[in-house]
Amino acid sequence: MTSEAIARMLGTNAVVVRRTMAGLRDAGYVRSEKGHGGGWTIAADLGTVSLLDVHRAVGGPRILAIGNEDPASSCAVEKVVNAVVEDALREAEALLFARLGAVSLAELARGFDTYCRP
Repeated sequence: MTSEAIARMLGTNAVVVRRTMAGLRDAGYVRSEKGHGGGWTIAADLGTVSLLDVHRAVGGPRILAIGNEDPASSCAVEKVVNAVVEDALREAEALLFARLGAVSLAELARGFDTYCRP
């Protein structure tokens, strides 16, 4: 599938897709073929690749994008609240990463079959 086709499906730009796919290619999960009929294809066994692997391959952007607005605040109340919130976010992120690590792309593919086949 071409970067352009993926971009259309995702409602984004093909350049963004190519940058993202480069991380997946470097990890050995996909490969690209140039020229007519080329595009991206899966290169790895779906059963051996987890959602966490994919997350890391695309640069591991922060999953929980909430946190302290001002980590250097001089307000004692804000400092205490920030510390508690940061601890909770770290715990939540660890749980989420554990779950992502336990879900393979093969499991996702089986789920797609359930929803996409009549």
